[in-house]
Amino acid sequence: MSGSNSSKAATNSYGLLAKERTIAKAGFNRWLVPPAALAIHLCIGMAYGFSVFWLPLSKAIGITKAVACPADAGLLDALFTSACDWKISELGWMYTLFFLLLGSSAAIWGGWLERVGPRKAGFTAAMCWGGGLLISAFGVYTHQLWLMWLGSGFIGGIGLGLGYISPVSTLIKWFPDRRGMATGMAIMGFGGGAMIGSPLANSLMEYFHTATSVGVWQTFAVMGVVYFIAMTCGAFGYRIPPAGWKLEGWTLPEKRHALISDYNVHLKNAHKTPQFWLIWAVLCLNVSAGIGVIGMASPMLQEIFGGNLIGHPEIGFTDLNEEQKKAIAALGAGFAGLLSLFNIAGRFFWASLSDKLGRKNTYFVFFALGIAMYGLSPWAAHSGNQALFVAFVCVILSMYGGGFATVPAYLADMFGTQFVGAIHGRLLTAWATAGIIGPVVVNYIREAQIAAGVPRQMVYDFTLYILAGFLALGFVANWFIKPVDKKWHISEQEMQAIIEAQHEKAAGEKLVTGSFGIGHGGLNAASALAWTAVGIPLAIGLWITITKAAVLFH
Repeated sequence: MSGSNSSKAATNSYGLLAKERTIAKAGFNRWLVPPAALAIHLCIGMAYGFSVFWLPLSKAIGITKAVACPADAGLLDALFTSACDWKISELGWMYTLFFLLLGSSAAIWGGWLERVGPRKAGFTAAMCWGGGLLISAFGVYTHQLWLMWLGSGFIGGIGLGLGYISPVSTLIKWFPDRRGMATGMAIMGFGGGAMIGSPLANSLMEYFHTATSVGVWQTFAVMGVVYFIAMTCGAFGYRIPPAGWKLEGWTLPEKRHALISDYNVHLKNAHKTPQFWLIWAVLCLNVSAGIGVIGMASPMLQEIFGGNLIGHPEIGFTDLNEEQKKAIAALGAGFAGLLSLFNIAGRFFWASLSDKLGRKNTYFVFFALGIAMYGLSPWAAHSGNQALFVAFVCVILSMYGGGFATVPAYLADMFGTQFVGAIHGRLLTAWATAGIIGPVVVNYIREAQIAAGVPRQMVYDFTLYILAGFLALGFVANWFIKPVDKKWHISEQEMQAIIEAQHEKAAGEKLVTGSFGIGHGGLNAASALAWTAVGIPLAIGLWITITKAAVLFH
């Protein structure tokens, strides 16, 4: 008897994270799910803002001035040395690890997420991201770079992947009427995470800075705890609709986009279809073009316009004095802030618009408009029209963000909603690939152009034309996307077995459809509180970013 009780207690204890415990009950408001997703995405989005730590960490020992390593010291030496400071290039590998692990972990554990549900995946992400920061804090404290790579880079990168895909299928199932808008709301948070995290990190480093410490390890520790708590709250806020749930009062419109399927495709078969690889190519090419620009946006503006930015058009970038370079560097930082705003806004705007236009047409807009803007950007630059050049790049970055937010809904249209989170996880390998292609193309071509003696204001021309070529290839890939062949559709009997295996209903229980008293919801006390909790930090981050970007308009 006692053994039975202890077994029952263990089951109940474990059950807090069980998928069955996340099935929504009558009266649940579906508008509570997006702020739960935002709570996680706003935390892991700090991955975009990690460069705020590079300069302080490059002086972690010297405090005011970096202690240089021996000239013959290599990267392997840097991983284990505690006698000299790290180079920014060595620290920057963490950024590469972030997105490499994000794509690979999402691909590897996407199927596990569908089986165990978003709560367990979200909580695991909280442990990895928050715990990774704590390991990194110890790495900074002991001055061991390998611990930082392990903590934030490897373990944190796994948290990025799981946290990124944890809400995707859940949101799509809750919002069949607005798939694009639902995923746009969550993925907007990933783009906005750095807007909150970077100012917070700067404030904490300033607070903890002493004569013997740059304040980074303390900042990592505080942020690790804060992020763990916020992400855990988000994970426990997740609910999934009961099997057979239908949104009350809504049915699929008779006239709808041809690519929206009523059927599901199994995870094990999705990658066998040409549609998966065409959408993979579409995402990879769109992201490669955008990420190549976002990584070099600030220096690009400064090198192209030089003294023109401060009212001295006759002075090129290489002829500026130190004071003038500082002035245009501030404008470059403002430009980067403005682009982050368009990146975030584009995620929500374009994804929501895709509900009206259709996903395929939305990507056609991305590629056609993008080709025109990449192609015309050199003309705008050489004509001295700064406002037009800035406008082109802002729209380009909005479509970069929009591509991320629209693709989960594109997958749901093609492959159904049952495995969309896991399929999306596998598709994110396109992001990992683009994270290598885009920066490499921009950086290496820029170096080659400079070495060939090309004037600084023209070194990006060839690069922009190549990126336009990427988008042309994306346009072609998108053109060939057609509905998935019927042979890949899951039958009704197979669907019953899958739902039982994924603990969405009891074995043998008949699948009943209906709203189950779970309606549209709306703004009630609980949802208002949840939206306020994520809205306040997001609003603060937006205000800080807008203030920085305002320098461009003075």
